[in-house]
Order: sequence, then C-alpha cells, then structure tokens
Amino acid sequence: MKGDYSMTNKFTAADLLGKPGYGVENLPYGSVYVGETTIPRLVVRLGDHAINLGSLTSTIGGLSSKAKDAVMDQPNLDALLAAGRPVWSELRNWLKRTFTNPIHTEAVMDVAINVNDVYMAMPFTVGDYVDFYASENHASNLGRILRPNEEPLKPNWKHMPVSYHGRASTVFISGTSVYRPKGIRPEAKDTNPSFGPSRRLDIEAEIGFLVGGSAPQGEVSLAQAAENHLFGVVLFNDWSARDIQAFEFAPLGPNLSKSFASTISAWVVPWDALDAARITPPSRDKALVSYLDDSNADPYGLDISVEVYIDDQHISTVPYSTMYWTAPQMLAHMTANGAAIRPGDFFGSGTISGPEPSQCGSLIELTLGGEEPLIARNGEKYSFLQDGQQVTLRGIAPGPGGSTISFGKCVGTIYPAT
Repeated sequence: MKGDYSMTNKFTAADLLGKPGYGVENLPYGSVYVGETTIPRLVVRLGDHAINLGSLTSTIGGLSSKAKDAVMDQPNLDALLAAGRPVWSELRNWLKRTFTNPIHTEAVMDVAINVNDVYMAMPFTVGDYVDFYASENHASNLGRILRPNEEPLKPNWKHMPVSYHGRASTVFISGTSVYRPKGIRPEAKDTNPSFGPSRRLDIEAEIGFLVGGSAPQGEVSLAQAAENHLFGVVLFNDWSARDIQAFEFAPLGPNLSKSFASTISAWVVPWDALDAARITPPSRDKALVSYLDDSNADPYGLDISVEVYIDDQHISTVPYSTMYWTAPQMLAHMTANGAAIRPGDFFGSGTISGPEPSQCGSLIELTLGGEEPLIARNGEKYSFLQDGQQVTLRGIAPGPGGSTISFGKCVGTIYPAT
C-alpha cells in the first residue's frame, strides 16, 4: 500500500505526531481495503493516516521475527492476537520509537494513506462472544421499569457479573446496515403473541473488549486477565429488540432479541493505551468471592466517556467510570468454571448508564419504558428506533500528559425488516 500524496492527501513530518485523539499515545489498530484491493491489510492509525504495518516492518528494522510474522502481510489482528502479550508490547514500543524518530519520517510517509481514502474491514475474527450487565445504574433502572413491584436488582447481581452468551457471527463493523429484527412479540393480556418486526428496537451503548492469547483450561485470574489477555477496546452497540426480549427472556434469557446484530467501532484501541484512564471502580457493598475480589488489585475501572447520537441529535453522554464490574473481573468470571478462551474472543460490558437521567445508554431508560418519548429535531416523537434512523457512538478517554485517546465512532442505520 502506498499513499497518494496529492495536495488533498499530503501530510508533513509534523503530522507523524498525530492529531488529538490519535497520537502516539493511542495507536489503534484496524483493517483496511485500499483502492481496488480485495484483501484487507492490517494497519495502525496515526493522526489522520493509516500506516501499513507489513510494509513498515519490512522497511524499518528492529523487530523480532515473531513480531514481524504477526503483522507481515496480515489482513487483520488475528495473528497478532495469537502472538501474546510480549509481542504486543514489543510492537507497540517499536511503533512509538519509529513514529517519534525523525530519521524514519520519510519511510513512514511512504506507507501511509489518509483514512478518508480507505474502506474499513472487520479488524479481527470474532471467536466467542459474551455480553455482560455490569452497570448498577442500568440494571437498577431496568429493574424499576420492568419489575416495579420488586427490588430493582436480583439477589445475584452484586455477587457476580451477570452475562449471556451471544452470537459471534453477527458482530459487525461500524457502518454495516442493521435490519429490523423479527420475532415473537407479546400482545395484550389474555391474547396470543404475534410474530413480526420488533416494535421496540433499542440501542445499548457499551464498551467491548478484545481478548488475545489463550487459556485452554480457563480459570484466568484478575492479574492474568489484565496482563496476558486483554488486548484492546472498542465502542460497542448491542442492539436490542425489547418486545421480543420480554417474551423470550424467561426462563433462559435473551436470544433472538439480541442475536440479529451487534456493532463495533472500526479502530481497536490497545489496552496499554488506557493506562492514564484507569481509575478505582465504585465501592462494593457486598463481599466478593475470591476470584472476583479486586480489593488489593490494581484499579481497572476506566474513565471513558461515550456520546450517543440519533441522526445528528445528541441524546446522552454515558460515563464508563460508573461501571460496577471491571473488565478483568468479567474475563475472570468467563473462565471460572474452566471454560477456555482463545484469540479473538470478545465480550461487551453491558449498557453504560450513569446516575443522572441524561446519562442513560438505552432508549428504554431514557423514555422510561416508552412512557416519555424523545422529540426529534423535526418535532416527531419516538420512544424506540424508527426505520431510517442512524445511531452513532463516539468515545474518548484521558491519555498521558493531558492527551486524549479517541475511539472514533460506532455507526449503524436501521433498515426495514426483510
């Protein structure tokens, strides 16, 4: 891949330090098609440019053969995920040195292209996919809406990160069309359910975590999760059909209400890029079992802010800092029974919601179960997603030295049911 350095695409040596959000503090990975190519290539983003990793590593020395093999002529992150933490760290440190050393400026410019001139591909092959329910605010809000005569939280909620096992084949890249799902919907009391398009299609603004390395016998500790297996982070929209979910939920939980589509952002922010965003999670008021007890562990809450837009209208900003369960706890829980993990496994945090009404990450919360509709800029009221509406998530986190880590955007447009 070579850049086309016309006046519209040209950049200077100063640009190698990146623009806010995509500097050397971040260096997110992606997979791109360029021009008429039919095979995508693994890239790293610096500023507004995608840098071909295979071409860069063949031009500039200093990487081990194992690290070179993980990125040379690779279409996506799969080989790098399998290579393990030592290779991830080696590559990241090498990239930082390369991009900040003026002697390499020309070589980097030679294999870079403006991100507006590439087509994004799925950055990794999804192995297994699990979605969690890690926000106390969200779980409590839903409990009050759906079970008004009960305690908002179920008894197990503060003892383990609750989750369901989703469908890996329908985790899609940002920009992929989302077709309104069909399923069995509840109707009025004492009448039979009906089959048809969802009438209560919702969003779930989440953070997604990409797993690398492997643990064939499972039982990954909190420390192992963070040090050996958490590779990167994306924005994540776990689309939900609330009416279908309401009918199928008992006794085994979500299935068709979730499995039709989930959307991730295109750039995978490295776990190591979020060191400055690490914070202490909310205090726990229930004793935790040993494999989830992080009272003496490093703090792995994350100060990530996610903005939610429907069409061009901002509807909420959700704070990941309020999440009760951390990513290492979620991964440790996934493997506590001996379940294996493998490169490309992926899990979502569950809907992010803060304590304020304007900090809810789903429409069912923002509209109080549909009772208080939102008003679009054209004056129309809606409680759940309408055909043609576009949902966009944008996320940022603090980086070192006052810098910003950008997650880009996660976009999906709703099309009528097939």
